[in-house]
Amino acid sequence: MIRTILYGISFLFIACWALISCADQAPEVSSAPNILFILADDLGYGDVACYNPESKIPTPHLDQLAKEGMRFTDAHSPSTVCTPTRYSVLTGRMAFRTGMRSVFVGAQGPSLIAADRLTLPQMLREKGYATACMGKWHIGMTFFNEQGDTITNRGVKGVQQIDYTQPIPDGPIHRGFDQFYGTVSCPTTDWLYAFVEGDRIPVPATQLLDKSKLPKHPYANDCRRGMVADNFDHEEVDLVFLEKSKAFLEQHVQNSPDKPFFLYHSMQAVHLPSFPADRFKGKTGSGPHGDFIFEMDYIVGELLQTLEDLGIAENTLVMFASDNGPEVPTVLDMRKTYQHDGARPWRGVKRDQWEGGHRTPFIVRWPGKIAANTTSHQLISLTDVMATCAEIIGTNLPPEAAEDSYNFLPVLLGKQGDKPIRRYVLQQTISLAMSIRDGHWKYLDHQGSGGNNYDRPGEWGMSPYKLEDTDPDAPGQLYDLETDPGETTNLYSKHPEKVAQLKAKLTEFIQSGRSAP
Repeated sequence: MIRTILYGISFLFIACWALISCADQAPEVSSAPNILFILADDLGYGDVACYNPESKIPTPHLDQLAKEGMRFTDAHSPSTVCTPTRYSVLTGRMAFRTGMRSVFVGAQGPSLIAADRLTLPQMLREKGYATACMGKWHIGMTFFNEQGDTITNRGVKGVQQIDYTQPIPDGPIHRGFDQFYGTVSCPTTDWLYAFVEGDRIPVPATQLLDKSKLPKHPYANDCRRGMVADNFDHEEVDLVFLEKSKAFLEQHVQNSPDKPFFLYHSMQAVHLPSFPADRFKGKTGSGPHGDFIFEMDYIVGELLQTLEDLGIAENTLVMFASDNGPEVPTVLDMRKTYQHDGARPWRGVKRDQWEGGHRTPFIVRWPGKIAANTTSHQLISLTDVMATCAEIIGTNLPPEAAEDSYNFLPVLLGKQGDKPIRRYVLQQTISLAMSIRDGHWKYLDHQGSGGNNYDRPGEWGMSPYKLEDTDPDAPGQLYDLETDPGETTNLYSKHPEKVAQLKAKLTEFIQSGRSAP
């Protein structure tokens, strides 16, 4: 009898100890924060006023978000173009590891995310989160023709072959999201102008786009003459995404108030063509692209206000980022016409390996957790979002997931100080040219920009911004960003030992399949 009682007491003690330990390791689902991740498109470091005091475009809502949270000054998109960055955000893995070059267009697939790969939304869903993606996907979807064959044509002919009665087998709802409403690729650029809902396109793209009805200005040219659906308005796309995200938030609070959510709001803004909605035209005095940036900021404000109106702002972690640096035509014309520099103060633009191609705004707000109006100079990558969210919800990432993701939660909570979260950061271009950061050192494993052609003359040519290579015979580039943040002086031949070390480390990270611990 006594032995039985003692056994029962011991069992009870062990059970209580286990519960306490689990509570220390992970928050209960009911107390886990909601997560809103807002990803802008082609928004440069210098396009946001709180990053660029010389900006000619007001961004009051992003400025306010920075005052209420933490602004990162050394945050980087994993790639200098859309598709690989989006893959990396949702997997915590560098996209070059898939072997894909270029980006998706039209009805191109299959999904770059393998069916068996753990994704950020799937990880959160397994911990009780409701998950939704609204906006631009751009990671590939598979479409079929009437014969049931996979469509492989990347252009308008491929779109014209789509059998809209057949479901999409590898879209966002097959990669961890409960809900999806958005576009396959770049919403107003890439051949297929139609909205996907779940795994279908409810309103097929059956008409050839009449571009004569669209605005004409220097930022309107990146719009292919593809197939368009009756309910698709090129100038209203981002407002459609906004309404879908607001509806998700409202329905979630009404139907599942005790369940946390992850909302990935993926904008068209401010990717070319710059087609701001009517209500934003002429609002900034900085042309159509300035007005488009202003609309982007408005959308951020509307999402934040919705959180407030629903009474969930205090328990929602908000992250805002851009998928790469600003586009060539916008930077060139905005500099000349409006004295606004979307890449300021960095060298390079979208597609370039230099800082302007991938150092982007990154702002995080978490009331009661992140000190307001703080600035972090920590070196981070958007691949790090996954490991950070894993830490927040108290889950362990398997070794075959998030291979390039570091946890920066201690930075957010003010517990890291000046100690680096990560020593190295990898970067890739559209051609899979690679670079690696080591503190203030940066090694480019190639000559030139890795993206844009700086010998190209003409109206949209980059030749006016070509800098003399101070080590033209070197096969790569080495810069000291502490003394030379503009990357003007190639130190490759002056520091061969540093080049050897960084090249070896880059090779190690490539061959080992991971750069995270």
